[in-house]
Amino acid sequence: MERKHMSAFALYQSITTSDSPPAKKPFLQGAGKKKKKKENGVSKMNKPNLKSEGKKMKKKQQKEIKREETPETELTELQEGAGVSGDGEDLSDLLTDLSQVHNSRERASRLFQWLISPVPAKTFFKETWEKKPILVQRKNPHYYKGLFSTAEFDRILRQEDVQYGVNLDVTSYVNGKRETHNPPGRALPFTVWDFYESGCSLRMLNPQAFSSTVWNVLSILQEQFGSMAGANVYLTPPGTQGFAPHYDDIEAFVVQLEGKKHWRVYNPRTEDEVLPVFSSPNFDQADIGKPILEVVLEAGDLLYFPRGFIHQGDCLPDAHSLHITISSFQKNSWGDLLQKLVPAALEVAMEEDVEFRQGLPLDYLTYMGVQNSDKNDPRRTKFFSRIESLMKKLANFAPVDAAVDQKARDFLHDCLPPKLTAEELASSVQGAPVRWERGQVTDVCAQITEQTRVRLLRAGCARLCSDGDGVLVYYTTDNSRVYHKEEPKSFEIETEHTDAVEFLIHSYPKFVTVGSLPCDSEEDKVLLAELLFKRGIIQTAEPL
Repeated sequence: MERKHMSAFALYQSITTSDSPPAKKPFLQGAGKKKKKKENGVSKMNKPNLKSEGKKMKKKQQKEIKREETPETELTELQEGAGVSGDGEDLSDLLTDLSQVHNSRERASRLFQWLISPVPAKTFFKETWEKKPILVQRKNPHYYKGLFSTAEFDRILRQEDVQYGVNLDVTSYVNGKRETHNPPGRALPFTVWDFYESGCSLRMLNPQAFSSTVWNVLSILQEQFGSMAGANVYLTPPGTQGFAPHYDDIEAFVVQLEGKKHWRVYNPRTEDEVLPVFSSPNFDQADIGKPILEVVLEAGDLLYFPRGFIHQGDCLPDAHSLHITISSFQKNSWGDLLQKLVPAALEVAMEEDVEFRQGLPLDYLTYMGVQNSDKNDPRRTKFFSRIESLMKKLANFAPVDAAVDQKARDFLHDCLPPKLTAEELASSVQGAPVRWERGQVTDVCAQITEQTRVRLLRAGCARLCSDGDGVLVYYTTDNSRVYHKEEPKSFEIETEHTDAVEFLIHSYPKFVTVGSLPCDSEEDKVLLAELLFKRGIIQTAEPL
């Protein structure tokens, strides 16, 4: 098919956006209250099956949707010491300011406060997190400027190895049918933008692998959540919808970057779907009832909803939509911890308590099991009583710290590597001055001494764990920007060095001298510091 290729700029700048969007209240907290509604005309494109690229969509008749006015909520509390204004400064400037914050936990806290401003983070985690959706409408299209753009999407397609199904999905949702249209191989601009012009949505699955800004933001936020922070980018043509109604197994922050999108959010259908372990299949409209929140997000707006809340988004006919969904807290529940804890507790109990090793009754199969569940047999009562007694005792054998360390190892494997600030780069192994110059290696004499002041590179970049036979340091600094592309990073240390590593972990964010490390000898102190420096785990107060 011969056609002049349009760049991303040409595609989205050719779209006519409304000069006078409908008025909205600035902020909604909660979604179960009565709201006044007003109507806006919306048309959708009637898309046939997209079996081949470039097949054009026909427009559907306009239909009316209900759009809820959002009651204004007075904010009475701001996060103490937030230190980041909500004026929508360019994100690059904000990240530059945050790079001067020397405690990575504080850096994460401030960046999260910027993400959800003006909602106080303390209020958010107390009243909203895992409980209900929240909407922030700012009337400031530049608030998230610099995070990601359609131009960046286009650049990535041109310059990076983007693979269908791995990095990019092409999707459509027409007449209640959700389809994926991924061809094999690399996603090249000509084909991708042809799909887009045909009415297909584009989902970039791991933008942090290609965008240093998204990588930086997520690598900071993961310390706020204590759980992997991920992201997907969604680019949707005007008048279309790319995904069926569904719920996810993550906490979702929908950040509207360009254009606008009509969203509907629904309560979990049953108690069993509150904070679900897994994402749902696609739902039919008849399965989900009426939305508790219906709104049009515009650039600069934010929508949060917990896992289990059903949602769907479609584009209005007069504008495309680009949003990024920042996600976290997948498989991070008490139940997920207990899945690691209970088998370990049982193993310990069977080693240490003979009651767990005693044999089952010889005839238990004759009165237990589903086929015997309706029997009124006193032996069943006695059997259940014994199980209850053993379950109560099991808690006494639970190696809670060891199970938490298993979760921590998983988290460190999931983590993005830190995006180093200029200061961190200059004072870490990545910025060490050794180099090849004029035919020889220079600056190889820079050494760590007892007087060198050091600290962890980031608060959460390393953790001490035991595997039963030895003590290992797990760390994130050598991780890939692609999820689980590398194996978990760890190395074993001498048992007598564990106190020194603990000392470094607990001293953060302060710098301490190598000579103050609690090792047996001065030589051990220097050798341990050199090992941690070479792994990228610590930085020095001054460049070597």
